[in-house]
Amino acid sequence: MSKIDHSLFSASATEQAFGPCPQCNAKLTIRRGKSGAFIGCSHYPECDFSKPLHEYESPEIKIIEGSSCPKCQSLLVIKKGRFGLFIGCSDFPECDYIQSNSNSEDTKLTCPACKKGHITKRTNKFGKSFFACDNYPKCKYLLNFPPVAHPCPKCNWPIMQQKKGASEVELICPQKQCQCKIPKPQ
Repeated sequence: MSKIDHSLFSASATEQAFGPCPQCNAKLTIRRGKSGAFIGCSHYPECDFSKPLHEYESPEIKIIEGSSCPKCQSLLVIKKGRFGLFIGCSDFPECDYIQSNSNSEDTKLTCPACKKGHITKRTNKFGKSFFACDNYPKCKYLLNFPPVAHPCPKCNWPIMQQKKGASEVELICPQKQCQCKIPKPQ
């Protein structure tokens, strides 16, 4: 008296999608191992045929109509990569164009370490903001909190970091040997 349609749970659709095993002609199934899911022969261990599952996943999500790659004039597509969505050329791997969507914004503060670059707000692959010198990789200066153009009263470092405390906003010196804390001036 069940209202469940058991035909929905048959494995015939996945069996047909992967086809027969090229070594022994048995059906191929999705199997799981220590490195994740893969496609393997159902007659394992007699037959050890396997191949990665990701060959059947398309990284292209949507074609952007009316767009063209600046390098090869092919269409641009929205793709899914290991760090999320991005826009790239549809003619990959012949063309390796990727549109930069860097969310960096300049703070107009000169980097105190190299004195050549500017401190910009960046976002890591997990979505967390940080502040770094735009002269990377030559300069690897990095801050975790927003920089403020206020010299440290203790060590005279040209910038301090703004951090919200429990009761007030305070400025903290980014130098590890100093770590001077003062309330934010109004």
